[in-house]
Amino acid sequence: MTQTARLAEAPRAAHAGTPAMSLAALGVVFGDIGTSPLYTLKTVMDTTGAHPSAQAALGSLSLIVWTLIVITSVKYVALAMRVDNDGEGGILALMSLLGVKLGRRPVIVAVGLFGAALIYGDGAITPAISVLSALEGLDIATPAFHAYILPGSVAILLALFAAQHLGTARIGIAFGPLMAAWFIVIALLGLGGIARYPSVLFAIDPRYGLSFLFSSGLTGFLVLGGVFLCVTGAEALYADMGHFGARAIRLAWWVMVLPALVLNYAGQAALVLAGAPTEGNIFYRLAPASLLMPLVLLATMATIVASQSIITGAFSMTRQAIQLGWLPRLPITQTSAEGYGQIYVGPVNWLLMVVTIGLTVGFGESANLAAAYGIAVSATMLMTTMLLFIAMREVWHWGLPLAAAVAGALAVVDAAFVAANLMKIADGGYVPLLLAGCVYGVMVIWHLGADAVAARMADAVVPIDTFLAQIAARGVPRVPGTAVFLTRTLRDAPPVMVWHVRHSRALHERVFILNVATQMVPYVAAPQRLSVEQIAPAIWRGVARFGFMQRPDVPAVLAAAHAGGCGIHPADLTYFVGHETVVSRDDGTGLPRWVEKVFAFMQRNSLHVTDYFRLPAEAVVEIGREVAI
Repeated sequence: MTQTARLAEAPRAAHAGTPAMSLAALGVVFGDIGTSPLYTLKTVMDTTGAHPSAQAALGSLSLIVWTLIVITSVKYVALAMRVDNDGEGGILALMSLLGVKLGRRPVIVAVGLFGAALIYGDGAITPAISVLSALEGLDIATPAFHAYILPGSVAILLALFAAQHLGTARIGIAFGPLMAAWFIVIALLGLGGIARYPSVLFAIDPRYGLSFLFSSGLTGFLVLGGVFLCVTGAEALYADMGHFGARAIRLAWWVMVLPALVLNYAGQAALVLAGAPTEGNIFYRLAPASLLMPLVLLATMATIVASQSIITGAFSMTRQAIQLGWLPRLPITQTSAEGYGQIYVGPVNWLLMVVTIGLTVGFGESANLAAAYGIAVSATMLMTTMLLFIAMREVWHWGLPLAAAVAGALAVVDAAFVAANLMKIADGGYVPLLLAGCVYGVMVIWHLGADAVAARMADAVVPIDTFLAQIAARGVPRVPGTAVFLTRTLRDAPPVMVWHVRHSRALHERVFILNVATQMVPYVAAPQRLSVEQIAPAIWRGVARFGFMQRPDVPAVLAAAHAGGCGIHPADLTYFVGHETVVSRDDGTGLPRWVEKVFAFMQRNSLHVTDYFRLPAEAVVEIGREVAI
């Protein structure tokens, strides 16, 4: 007998209209890319020299404008957002679609995981460079404020990370309107700059950018590292597609974000052409003196929104990695009942805080941080292009010549930016690469260890029919109540049940064997959530399926099974879970000793299965055993 039980669907993106969703997306999706005018052209002009020529100013602006068009508009908005994993985007969702769901391919999985690891490196730098850039406007107002920029930035970052456990449900309502005001203001400032030197609009012609790039030698090549900063938030458009929908994000991009960015960059370049000094922050020179302090305040608030978006994105990506089996279980707190994406992951928050503040203090100025910024995102974008090529062939069924031409052109652009950013390694670019390497190492070690444990457990399983025959032959008594055994096995008797009977010499009257499986899709609809099969009198086996964006809730699953006709009683359940203590194998054929030690450390400090599956602690029996890997 097979039954399908229903569970309440996890909250997803609100069903508001596209304009309302576009407004909300302004705060969450476009915070990073929207605040890039604070430091991008400034970084580029610093590369060209103290007194940039008209060719450098127009060429740099042309490169920035066409980078926004090619990378963000074409690659992400027009192409990548057409590839989704049941509505979800981002490199992890793309990796699970192409590397697992459409066939297990380790190379694709490795590319996707390292791209995701690189995003953590970017997530640590973005809050630091954004907040520092915003407060550096105080230095233009009066040099007396210079000494307060760094401590003020640290104080803002401390407050930002300390408040994460409260959630962003309340203040998030203001994110969209605040960023809308930001884009309107920077567009108006840009128009003011253009009015002073209208010929700056000639830079829309891509020939200005190409001429500067190929005629300036090493300088033209190095400028690409600064130019790339204008699209460092482009990956967020794809990653947040599941929260707001592709249509809402595209509308916000074309109607407000792209025009505002182009106008502001053009306004800044116009000031350079007009002979304005390039020392300090060019962005703030667009504002009249009387409006400088309000602009600093607005910029600071916008960078806080941008930082919040990056932190929230790191939380969401962590949950995806946990659900996909690439990170140990971590405590995840739902901070709002209205939005599934409103979560808090304490260990990730505090680690990001330590690294971000360390980078802020260590580098001191946004110009110094710019040297470390961009390499992680450019490498991630190159990996996304590689995955897009596979999607073009296998999802869209494009012919090889067309897919190679489109993906090849994008790869050339991405590779150029990666090469330019690699020149920053000695100046701080090693920081995000080091962070990404650590995260990737943790992912790989955890997955290797978990697979090794599963393999060893599989060696000790007993066929369910054999086990039931044994307990019947031995006259094992059946005691009142319902026992729930959580297991990884789909057919055999769960090891934890075998050990329980061996040591207690009894078994409950009713038994429910449950396997919780994470699917390679973001969400599993309620009707497909649970399947139940009765395998013997008063013994049921069930499989609960959750998407990698959903948190398993075992009591709710069992309540649904009861409502669907299964003969268990939710008020009379005892949960049996196994706890493995990892030890080294004596025959020397297991994992390397250092891998085993690191995995064992992570396992000891991971979230307990009771909390992860939301089991009532007073109804849980834990059975420990040693597993040699």
